[in-house]
Amino acid sequence: MAITLYYGSGSPYAWRAHLALEHKALPYDRKMLSFSAGDTRKPEFVAINPRHRVPTITDGDFTLYESNAIVEYLDEAYPGRGQPLFPGDAKNRALIRRLISEVDNYFDEAADKVITQAFFTKPEERDEAKLAAARKEVVEEYALFTKAMRGEFLAGPLSAADYALYPLVAFMNRCETKLPDLNANGMLTAELAAWKARIEALPYLASTIPPHWKQ
Repeated sequence: MAITLYYGSGSPYAWRAHLALEHKALPYDRKMLSFSAGDTRKPEFVAINPRHRVPTITDGDFTLYESNAIVEYLDEAYPGRGQPLFPGDAKNRALIRRLISEVDNYFDEAADKVITQAFFTKPEERDEAKLAAARKEVVEEYALFTKAMRGEFLAGPLSAADYALYPLVAFMNRCETKLPDLNANGMLTAELAAWKARIEALPYLASTIPPHWKQ
């Protein structure tokens, strides 16, 4: 029985799980939920995820939510499929987990401040000082991730760490639809710009882009 991914278009955490499924070359079905229609709060979804959040997967009679748990499960449950999401020895796998933690605990906070100004603040109520400070935080985070890079990808080989960071980096570009002067690519270091290009050259990346971003 194929895995089913429940996701919302534009959720960076759901995108992380989506990329992991592609990386592992696993067969799966997708069910896109509408945030505006309240799909995540409908009884049939709450029955499998009482926190009414995405991503969520079902794999046969097994249900799992929380993106990091999903990514680790896919790697451990299907070791012979695709490429490992946590490659290398114990030290490299620990590095990957540390990088993911840094994305979730630090970069997400910085990026969210930009996203809030772009999508959740009326144009006439945007605070240019807050936006400038948020942009500075993102630039500082990019510098830290650049310093941590171990090769062409964050931890050397392509890994779960890259799939944690990339969706939020892409979200900065999406913010330009509301903040045309943001210059999201200009915030990247040269190393991260090259890294971003390598991620976007992956053959399956296009199939995972949030559907409404393509409109």
